[in-house]
Amino acid sequence: MRKITILITEDHTLIRQTWNFLLNSDPRLQVIADCGSGEESVEIASKMRPDVVIMDINLPGMSGIEATPLIRKYSPGSKILGVSLHSQPAYARKMMQQGAMGYVTKNSSGEEMIKAIIEVYNNRKYICDEIKSILSDQMVNGDSPAEGLNSLSKREVDIIGFIKQGMSSREIADAINISVKTVEVHRYNILKKLKMKNVAALVNYINNSQLTF
Repeated sequence: MRKITILITEDHTLIRQTWNFLLNSDPRLQVIADCGSGEESVEIASKMRPDVVIMDINLPGMSGIEATPLIRKYSPGSKILGVSLHSQPAYARKMMQQGAMGYVTKNSSGEEMIKAIIEVYNNRKYICDEIKSILSDQMVNGDSPAEGLNSLSKREVDIIGFIKQGMSSREIADAINISVKTVEVHRYNILKKLKMKNVAALVNYINNSQLTF
């Protein structure tokens, strides 16, 4: 039986080695390469065409979120499984908007990671139990800041990233080639969706929650 070939993208060497050992111990799987950056991952995937790419979100330089659409472009047969320390559903949503088929957190078990790999390889989307549990709690308990993040569009999430960098509306408009008025509309909608009174409150929330954009 042909093994599922895997590329691991993770910037911590010990974690890469652990995942290598774990996945190669399963007779259905074969790690054919590993690397520590998004740029390397795109290059390796375009040459080796792995069945599945395990993609950490937080990487030096090009993030996993940025690398994902490039891998989908240059190795369209590769399925991408996002992995992160972050358990906020907004991260899973953003990663899958970029083309990932699945998402697990680093709290997930080895068994769940293997299950996720097999699911995405078979062209089925997979969200880990931790994220599903959080989403379930939000549905039961009502709205929350994390749930509000999930209501944001990709453009709004991008603009939050620029706001976090301290950029003005004019600078944001120039960076993404839209009008200042459109940026202001996005800012208003972001504050409304997250139930924030002003940009200062938004920045404080972003910093305290350690969100990465």
